[in-house]
Amino acid sequence: MVDSRFVSDRPRLLLAAATAVAAVATAGSLYLSLGLGLTPCRLCWYQRILMYPLVVILGVAAIERRPGVIRTALPLAVPGAAIAAYHSWLQVSQTTCGIGAISCAQIQYRVLGLTVPNLSLVAFVLVTGLVAAAARPSGSQF
Repeated sequence: MVDSRFVSDRPRLLLAAATAVAAVATAGSLYLSLGLGLTPCRLCWYQRILMYPLVVILGVAAIERRPGVIRTALPLAVPGAAIAAYHSWLQVSQTTCGIGAISCAQIQYRVLGLTVPNLSLVAFVLVTGLVAAAARPSGSQF
C-alpha cells in the first residue's frame, strides 16, 4: 500500500525535482560561460532565456503546491527542448547556422560525451516530463 503522505506530496516532489533540474542546468550554463570563459552562441542564449525563469517558476510552484504551473512551465520548456534539439542537430550535421558571431554548430565543450545543447535538451525534456507528471491526478495511470 502506498503511503498517503507520498500521494499528497507527489506533485510537490515532482515539481521540486523539476526545479532541481532547472537549477543545475542554469548553474551549469553560468559555470561554462563565467567559470570557463566559453562564449554562448545565439541558440545557447535562447535556451538560457527559456531555462532560467523555470528555476523561480517551478520553485515557487513546488513550495506552494501548484501543479497547475504546467500552463506556465510548458510554454518555456517545450520550445526550449525544440531549440536544443535543433541546436544538437546543427552540431551533428555540422551545418552552419549563420546567426551570431559564434557558430552554433561549433562544439565548445562536452560532459560525459554530451555537448552543451545535448545537455540542455535532456534538461528541458526532464523538466517537461516532471511538470506533466506533477499535473496528472494522483490516481491516474501513465
